[in-house]
Amino acid sequence: MSSDRARYDRATAHLDAPLAIVDLDAFDANADDLVRRAGGKPVRVASKSVRCRALLERVLARPGFAGIMSYTLAESIWLARAGFEDVLLAYPSVDRAAFAALAGDAKLAAAVTVLVDDPAQLELIDRARDGGSEEIRVCLELDTALQLFGGRVRVGARRSPLREPAQLAELARVVSARPGFRVVGLMAYEGHVAGVGDSLAGRPVRSRAIRLMQGAARKELAARRAAVVRAVREVVPDLEFVNGGGTGSVAETAAESAVTEIAAGSGLYLPRLFDNYTTFSGRPAALFAQPVVRRPGVGVVTVLGGGYPASGAAGADRSPVPYLPQGLRYDPQEGAGEVQTPLLGSPADDLLIGDRVWFRHAKAGELCERFDTLHFVEGDRVTGSAPTYRGEGKTFL
Repeated sequence: MSSDRARYDRATAHLDAPLAIVDLDAFDANADDLVRRAGGKPVRVASKSVRCRALLERVLARPGFAGIMSYTLAESIWLARAGFEDVLLAYPSVDRAAFAALAGDAKLAAAVTVLVDDPAQLELIDRARDGGSEEIRVCLELDTALQLFGGRVRVGARRSPLREPAQLAELARVVSARPGFRVVGLMAYEGHVAGVGDSLAGRPVRSRAIRLMQGAARKELAARRAAVVRAVREVVPDLEFVNGGGTGSVAETAAESAVTEIAAGSGLYLPRLFDNYTTFSGRPAALFAQPVVRRPGVGVVTVLGGGYPASGAAGADRSPVPYLPQGLRYDPQEGAGEVQTPLLGSPADDLLIGDRVWFRHAKAGELCERFDTLHFVEGDRVTGSAPTYRGEGKTFL
């Protein structure tokens, strides 16, 4: 790791911090690992975990990747207009202006698939068409949560209300019977498996409990997902895709015959929340540097900014982690601050004013909401840079 710090410092010496980098060698190695784990099934890239068009183009040019999974309809349309031809919106939308644009443009309508899990969403889309008559491509979403003790215990994100094969088949019939819509896909994201690490440092009992839960969840979901796909295909025989998985469950989800493609994105940057898995490992590829601006005392330095918490339930695991030099930690009374962050530890005594501390964000793409440019590092040189979504003036959420 000390060698990584030295080369990152050398590569970016001509740039002022704060700054963000992507180590392209690590990024490409992580991409190769996702493809390997997918076992021949295409990987659809989750754009929210990348949020940089240049890097989306880079990964989609690699064998084994096909299509984008987007997070807002406005983003989907922006990407389609930029030339991306297969964009699956993974969340329902109520953006009337964007639906009007979609319904009024044949190229956009062919490139973008929207998510639906309620007939009321179809009503909203029709009211928003504003005269547009293009057929809207629709993907249905299955609730993947594990329910125990008759539903009294639920493990998993609260997403779609559709859980049973009959419910998905009925909505498929409703969509198919409605002019201007066509069911083309099915999506099921098992976040409680794909997004929860099962090897927590210093917590063997909890890690064991997570592995037991995930084993039960995978078994239950595989059977139910297969039944749902059979039921939906009876209504829509030419279903184009069944999307599942995430970075933490690529190999396991790809092993299901009912799944035709895998979604993943965080595994490209490998943020800190993806360190704790027994089934795979990767290389941290996305980092940000904050400059040392104060030396308040022995064993303490203060860096500029750094308070970039990740979304999700509040907790220490949502903060970025000081990564290089190793051995720094937050002051528990201050944490990561809005405009300054004190860091404690013996490495602080070797840091001078203007030196850099390299951090890893808790999540992947959220880092890009803090920086307008990503600098691309190869070896000990910056070989290019590209704007993030924010750098292109796009803040979709």
